[in-house]
Amino acid sequence: MRKKILKVFGIVAGTLVAALAVYVIYLFASYSRIQDRQVLEVETPQQEQREKGQLTTEQEYGAVTYNIGFGAYTPDFSFFMDGGKSSWAKSKESVIETVQGAGELVASLNPDFAMIEEIDLDSTRSYHVDEYQILKECLPEDYTVFAKNYHSAFLFYPFTQPHGKSNSGIGLFSRYEITDSVRRSLPISTSLSKFLDLDRCYSVSRVTVDNGKELVIYALHMSAYGNSDAIREGQIQMLCEDMKAEYEAGNYVICGGDFNHDLKADEGGTDSYESWAYPFPRSELPEHFSFAMDYLEEQEKDALWNSARNADMEYEEGVTYTVTLDGFIISDNVECVSYENINTGYNWSDHDPVYLKFRLNR
Repeated sequence: MRKKILKVFGIVAGTLVAALAVYVIYLFASYSRIQDRQVLEVETPQQEQREKGQLTTEQEYGAVTYNIGFGAYTPDFSFFMDGGKSSWAKSKESVIETVQGAGELVASLNPDFAMIEEIDLDSTRSYHVDEYQILKECLPEDYTVFAKNYHSAFLFYPFTQPHGKSNSGIGLFSRYEITDSVRRSLPISTSLSKFLDLDRCYSVSRVTVDNGKELVIYALHMSAYGNSDAIREGQIQMLCEDMKAEYEAGNYVICGGDFNHDLKADEGGTDSYESWAYPFPRSELPEHFSFAMDYLEEQEKDALWNSARNADMEYEEGVTYTVTLDGFIISDNVECVSYENINTGYNWSDHDPVYLKFRLNR
């Protein structure tokens, strides 16, 4: 009897080891980085626009950046990678309602440009909802560009609710014609953490200004999990060099997105911060570039609503940790007219939108 039990145990254990080995081979074999400098398709508006003409100097424009959290983050949602419970959104219906709500919120702000992060196309965690299509229907007068931030093989973790496969990216929505757009691949980890933090990128899109220059828009989503100092520095250096080259070419530059850094914190300060929200090293920004929020008075900046919450628990005001991860970098030929972190109480995501009103200087 004992021999039979041991034999059965051996067969089961051997099967599990073999299955694990096959899965590890599958994971490594299916891993690939999305190519750098990938030319992106610019889609025309779904609905006939009011005539907008070209961008011009001395006129005010609005821009929004918003990480919609793949449609999962209702206020009571917590995410396993942040120390919470869930790996998937609550339901397909919840995803559709949440993305629709986020899209309608952006539309209500009436921006000329919107940079939206964590848009899922065909992902297990969001029930394979095409979130990009929902957003295009919310903003039907906009030209659109989608840059795939990452794609992953099927992840069998957590075991109670495997995260599955992910296809997620960044959308740029523009009232003005985008002449061309490319995807830039950011440096990422080459260790095993690459299977969790996955690929990272920003898109670079061009809109013509009537003085012969271009407004160059960077839509960005930096690494969040398992990133080392070297990875953080590499991503910032690449972005800064790219923006600097555009400025030196005479163009206007706006970079909006989820920086996954604490944008309010002093890089040389002594305050404590979360390991996933380091202070952004402003000293590394090239000359002629600043965060738009830094044009505010210190009191105004401190009073800004924090743009993101930790998802280790359901949101509870005054209890849940909050931080500002989202914002805009602008070149000094772009004037910050006004700046606001929109307070929805994280109703549609673990992030809230940031709104910038700006003007292109002559």
